[in-house]
Amino acid sequence: MTRYLLHRLLHAAATMFAALALIFLALRVLPGSPLLARFGQHAVPAQIAQLMAEQGWDRPLSVQAASLARQILREGDLGESFARSGENVRRELLRRVPATVELTLAALAIALPAGIAAGVVAAVQRGRWPDYLCMAGALLGVSVPVFFLGICLIGLFPGMPTGQRLPPGSGFTATSGFVVVESLLRGRIDLCAAALRHLCLPALALSSIPMAMIARITRSSMLDVLGADYVRTARAKGAAPGRVVLRHALPNAAVPIANMAGFQVGLLLSGAVLTETVFSWPGLGRYLVEGVRQADFPVVQGGALVVAAMFVTLNLLLDLLYAWLDPRIGWE
Repeated sequence: MTRYLLHRLLHAAATMFAALALIFLALRVLPGSPLLARFGQHAVPAQIAQLMAEQGWDRPLSVQAASLARQILREGDLGESFARSGENVRRELLRRVPATVELTLAALAIALPAGIAAGVVAAVQRGRWPDYLCMAGALLGVSVPVFFLGICLIGLFPGMPTGQRLPPGSGFTATSGFVVVESLLRGRIDLCAAALRHLCLPALALSSIPMAMIARITRSSMLDVLGADYVRTARAKGAAPGRVVLRHALPNAAVPIANMAGFQVGLLLSGAVLTETVFSWPGLGRYLVEGVRQADFPVVQGGALVVAAMFVTLNLLLDLLYAWLDPRIGWE
């Protein structure tokens, strides 16, 4: 198991190095000039030369890449936004990441139990109307774009708040950035309820696709397990149907479900870009969209690197979870 853990850590480090290289190269190959975004069409050559010298863009790409890696590894410095008057990118990301994490966890809290329940019902009622109903809902959830669903939800529930994490004038500041948890720990139940109300619509819109995918993989995995010998033996011994499903079948179907759930969490981070834009949610996705629009290299570079780090860390934790659910994995 120790060898397996070391192998996964080395794999995670290599993945992060590759992600940093791809982000660095993509920003310099894709169209869009940060100089044009900063100075406009009538830039003065002296201003351009000064900015390129400050950012190190006048040096060879290999030197720039090495300097960036050294800057991140030694100091954790992601640079300063030149489109926002020298705003520190790391500080701004630390302020916005909790909002995205909170939204992602809220969406997962909706998608995971609902998707597993729908998949279990569909598998147990295979070939009957509950199966068709659950799978039709899963197909609809996969087919409807998140941004369109978000717009529909805003129209259907005009009284639900959007655009902020707390009502204006609440005067509450979350030190950690996690408004729901911190307001609950401080005993502010009213603010916790208000924060959950602000989370409802964006989390519901963001949960639609992962809910559908989890439902489909749960149904498929449960159908495989329900036909196993030990399940038939449990039924032959007179075990209650609910115990057969929940005690014998569902735990043995957990690895594919956990795999899909972990994969969907990674997709939730990318899907949050559209959701945060539609609902004006002050998170990482919206910050990245604004950085791309302004061709702000440090913002896009730092934000993309943070998303990659979150995705790699999540996959590492999921690999350890798989090894815990199925100890045979640790010996592979």
